[in-house]
Amino acid sequence: MKKGLVLEGGGMRGIFSAGVMDVLMENNIEFDGGIGVSAGAIFGCNYKSKQPGRVIRYNVKYCRNRHYVSYFNLLTTGDIFGVDFCYRKLPFELDIWDHDTFEKNPMEFYVVCTDVITGEPYYHKCTDGMYEDIKYMRASGSMPLVSKVVSIGDWQFLDGSAADSIPLAYFQSIGYEKNLVILTRPMGYVKKKTPALPLMKLKYQKNYPGIVRAMERRHLMYNETLDYIKEQEEAGNTFVIRPPRELRISRTANDPEELKRIYRMGRHTAKKYLNRIKEFMADV
Repeated sequence: MKKGLVLEGGGMRGIFSAGVMDVLMENNIEFDGGIGVSAGAIFGCNYKSKQPGRVIRYNVKYCRNRHYVSYFNLLTTGDIFGVDFCYRKLPFELDIWDHDTFEKNPMEFYVVCTDVITGEPYYHKCTDGMYEDIKYMRASGSMPLVSKVVSIGDWQFLDGSAADSIPLAYFQSIGYEKNLVILTRPMGYVKKKTPALPLMKLKYQKNYPGIVRAMERRHLMYNETLDYIKEQEEAGNTFVIRPPRELRISRTANDPEELKRIYRMGRHTAKKYLNRIKEFMADV
């Protein structure tokens, strides 16, 4: 039975997931594969590279660097997250991402992007953790309105969460029968239609109609997915970890103390359920 790790996005809400993942890594809990969306892709790749602590370390250190995340980036480059800083300088110079371990680790890792023409999800299996894989991770985390469309070959992408925010069903469809899902919203959360939709129509409708269609139905898709996850949880093949309460942090937060608070909450939640997680992951 293949065991999977499914990671929701949410910008800096993903620091909660990083706290959970670090506890799992420290306790040698292994998965056959993982799949991440947006921040879940960008932070989750560190599970395959076996680098607990890296996500919170570089976020706390660089979150106030204007080349990391800032309106300076948005105004000067069109991306609120600095592309060169985040996807070249940071992983290859400042806080080295172990892509050698990533490549050698048999754990599979997928990222989800949204095709801006069709509005459909695109699932990319990462291989060596190098430049093409990183470009897909960037595409997965490129939030509409504050990011440029990312071109890869003949494809054009934005944030994967627009088309498949929590890709449990997809992971089950490719053979992952037992899954641990890390959410970044608490129990009872109901997504509402985005108030930014008129701006998205104004910016994207002519050239990228798919992303508009995806965002129009995103809240419906998200809430249906939560219902499906609940069904799978009750069936016993899915274990869900979620924040105990609303995280109250913005997707682009740059306060180190707030990031530490969210990270500690993730660690505390993982430790609370650690024995149950071990039982769930055990071979029967």
